[in-house]
Formats: sequence, C-alpha cells, structure tokens
Amino acid sequence: MMSDPYRLILASASPRRLQLLQQIGIEPTALKPADLDETPLKNEQPRALARRLCEAKAKAVYQAYKDDDYLSGCYILAADTVVAVGRRILPKTELAEEANQCLNLLSGRSHKVHTGICLVTPKGKTRTKVVETRVRFKRLSDDIDPYIASGEWRGKAGGYAIQGIAGSFVVNLVGSYSSVVGLPLNETANLLIGEKYPLRLKWLGGVR
Repeated sequence: MMSDPYRLILASASPRRLQLLQQIGIEPTALKPADLDETPLKNEQPRALARRLCEAKAKAVYQAYKDDDYLSGCYILAADTVVAVGRRILPKTELAEEANQCLNLLSGRSHKVHTGICLVTPKGKTRTKVVETRVRFKRLSDDIDPYIASGEWRGKAGGYAIQGIAGSFVVNLVGSYSSVVGLPLNETANLLIGEKYPLRLKWLGGVR
C-alpha cells in the first residue's frame, strides 16, 4: 500500500478553493468532492452548520479512500461556506428568484460568512476550525437586475461571489477575505503546519 504523508486530497469541486490552495503552494494529489445533503437541521445555527458539513465532507472522503492503494495515507481537506443574516441561513442559489431574494435581503446591511475547514490527517485525526467574517453591502437597488442577468450568483452561498462582480457591492469587511471566497488561508495553513504537513518546505521546492 502506497503511503506518502505529504500528499493532500481536496474534498471539493470548487475551482475557487483549488486556486486558493494553490496560492499557498499546495497542489492537491486529487480532487474528491463529497456529495452530501447540505440541508440545515431544524434550528441549526449557521456556525454549527458550517462545522457539521465540513467535517462530514472530510470524513466521507477519508472513509471512501482509506483503503485505496494510491490515495490512502493522504491528508484530506474539506470546507463549507455558510452565509447568514442573523440566524437566517441563506441558500446556495440555483434559481434567479432565490438570488433576487438573497440580494434584496443583503442590500444595505451587514451579514456574516462562516467557513468551516476540516483536516483529516493520514492517521485519521480530525481538526476543525470555523472562521467568521462580517461583510456589509451597499444598497443594491439598481445593481440587482444586472447582477442576476450576469449569472455569477448561480450555485453561490447567499447568491454572490465576492471575487467577482459582487466585490463592488462590499462597503466593509471585517475578518478573512479568502474565507468569504471559500477557504481561509491563514487558518488552513495553521491547521496543516500544526499537523506536521511541511507547507513551508513546499514553498522552497523541498518536498514534492
């Protein structure tokens, strides 16, 4: 059985999370998204939902590949982003009507973005962190229809992607910008380094 302690699986199909991981010098061995029901539980808080889903994704991928000849022994990193206004969790919008409702709700007010990250080590140890960022949007009265027409909202938590057009809606951000995109880089790096992943050596080309 092949086991390299320095390989990593990203348990996500998100191109944004892949780009963020590459930004800090990590090229995943494999992309293995976990297909889970992401419906919030009754009365579930936004922060708790982000934690539960990132852990479930990471553990599902660990179970799926722990006996795989090639992928066993990898670190596994999963993430989930939840956008909320107060306790109200906004959906990952698939319909224009949903996106319209989200953007009207976010217009001119602050909301919170919770991104949970979960790391499973080659030995099966689980480490989880939830990062909270506060974002304030300008009033969007004239922006909503053109933004809906752009299609950028499709599949995005809260109906927007901050790294796209919606970046122009942000009046203020307190916390981690990369977390709002989908992967908090400082916290991700700290989790990896804390579990003996040689991140800094990879920056120097010392570990392949």
